Amino acid sequence: MTARARVRAPELIGKGGWLNTGDQQLTLADLRGRIVILDFWTFCCVNCLHVLDELRELEEKHRDTVVIIGVHSPKFVHEAEHQAVVDAVERYEVHHPVLDDPELGTWKQYAVRAWPTLVVVDPEGYVVAQHAGEGHAHALEALVTELEAEHGAKGTLRRGDGPYVAPEPVATHLRFPGKALALADGGFLVSDTTRHQLVELGADGETVVRRFGDGERGLVDGGPDVARFSEPQGLALLPDGAVVVADTVNHALRRLDLATGGVTTLAGTGGQWWQGFPTAGPAHEVALSSPWDVAWFAGRVWIAMAGVHQLWAYDPATETVEVAAGTTNEGLVDGPADEAWFAQPSGLAAAGDRLWVADSETSAVRWVESDGAGFVVRTAVGTGLFDFGHRDGAAEQALLQHPLGVTALPDGSVAISDTYNNALRRFDPETGEVTTLATDLREPSDAVLVGGDVVVVESARHRLTRLRLPEEAVRVESAAHRTQRPATEVAAGPFRLDVVFTAPAGQKSDERYGPSTRLVVGSTPPELLLEGEGKGTDLGRDLVLNPEVAEGVLHVSAMAASCDDDPDNEYPACHMHQQDWGVPVRLAAAGAGRLALVLAGMDEPGE
Repeated sequence: MTARARVRAPELIGKGGWLNTGDQQLTLADLRGRIVILDFWTFCCVNCLHVLDELRELEEKHRDTVVIIGVHSPKFVHEAEHQAVVDAVERYEVHHPVLDDPELGTWKQYAVRAWPTLVVVDPEGYVVAQHAGEGHAHALEALVTELEAEHGAKGTLRRGDGPYVAPEPVATHLRFPGKALALADGGFLVSDTTRHQLVELGADGETVVRRFGDGERGLVDGGPDVARFSEPQGLALLPDGAVVVADTVNHALRRLDLATGGVTTLAGTGGQWWQGFPTAGPAHEVALSSPWDVAWFAGRVWIAMAGVHQLWAYDPATETVEVAAGTTNEGLVDGPADEAWFAQPSGLAAAGDRLWVADSETSAVRWVESDGAGFVVRTAVGTGLFDFGHRDGAAEQALLQHPLGVTALPDGSVAISDTYNNALRRFDPETGEVTTLATDLREPSDAVLVGGDVVVVESARHRLTRLRLPEEAVRVESAAHRTQRPATEVAAGPFRLDVVFTAPAGQKSDERYGPSTRLVVGSTPPELLLEGEGKGTDLGRDLVLNPEVAEGVLHVSAMAASCDDDPDNEYPACHMHQQDWGVPVRLAAAGAGRLALVLAGMDEPGE
């Protein structure tokens, strides 16, 4: 085993307390003898949700030696509310202890800079690895196996049951529903996300008529009692009367025949799309990444591909998929569809010649339309990744907080499921005004129009709620917020950015087809960077910071590929490592002239 620096793991602290432990307050001393994996996550982050899914197999295979601890580290104000964390832990079936850390105490102790980050602590309480981003399951498996052998031989490994205590189940007709669809008979089809089913409800929005799916997580086609989904979300009617389903954690599109209840797979391989994978082709041969919503627009099914910050499209006539808008870079950039940036698009609504988009991580509402030469992307409300709140008024200064749904209204305006504000908002393109239609909802994630009413999916209340469209908007007190994380003090002028990548043990960089790395750098505000913005293949970049901009955010996106280092294997398995950082910086005379971000490998706390 390669020698590692002996860095004692800092204690786990968080004012929100512990979940999934039966009220036990855990310490690192309680976990001594076990291999501990700390998962720094926040429930708005789709990359964090990917990591939760990646960890499931490791968690099951090594359940007698490994304890995974989720450290919930909020980005949005809503995510700092304890009940919201409790809901998220159940919603996403987190089956390990979670520390609620609303003030980022443990985040700071471990010098974490990005969601998600994984830290491995050995059985003697020392940090031995830290990985930012997703795609590290293979490296973690190898490291865990190595640590089991080493500490088993030393006698410092303690096997047995972990500290996880499952919460009591709650009986409700729906459990964290995601999206809804109004049916021709007056009823509703709802994606019952946490129970991995679709549920048909009667016109009252409460009576269960039918369920589709057996309730177990999986990717299985067949009749309503056989089919399986994995956290389904978006729903849309196809011209033939069938329903297309965004089967989010299966990274697939499914088709539900309402007449027979049969489910088939339209698109996706069942695996997650990674950089370097095909972005167009036969629908069953191209991987998708966390499709969150779907809409029929311009003769195709448009897909809110939250996992890669893009919009894709599925053509049922040719049974193909392709990228329709977005570059995979995360942010808010308008313009031609192939140049625009999104950030976790999660809601879609077609209205005439416009496709409305809820762009959740930028707390924005955008739209797609044709300019005659192709599709273009515009922004109605929202300013970027780090500004959010609840403020009505002119669209250029209005604020939302992580909206997940948009709904076209008869007058040409759009209702916004403003999820983390627990509100239903409205944007009127004619006046350019944003108003509030309803408050005191619980994480509304979608809404459908029924006559003169709006039926809202109250995800965290596990129900549909019918609201009469008010003639006048509700007045609320304005609130503006900015993501609060410690700013790094940096020097103005020439500045060095390095992304440190070390291939995990047993792997080597993959240079067979050219450079195996990519680096994209940008900033908010754009004026912060005088030089160094853009794409390149080197993981180091010389920047020049504008001395006239006091503070801002450096946006860094890095990717690296590695393959198993086995000379006897002609076709070694290859792995993609990728991560986006938004690093708050403050210019100071004594600030640092270099910033190092670790993509994979060892990163000692305090570095």
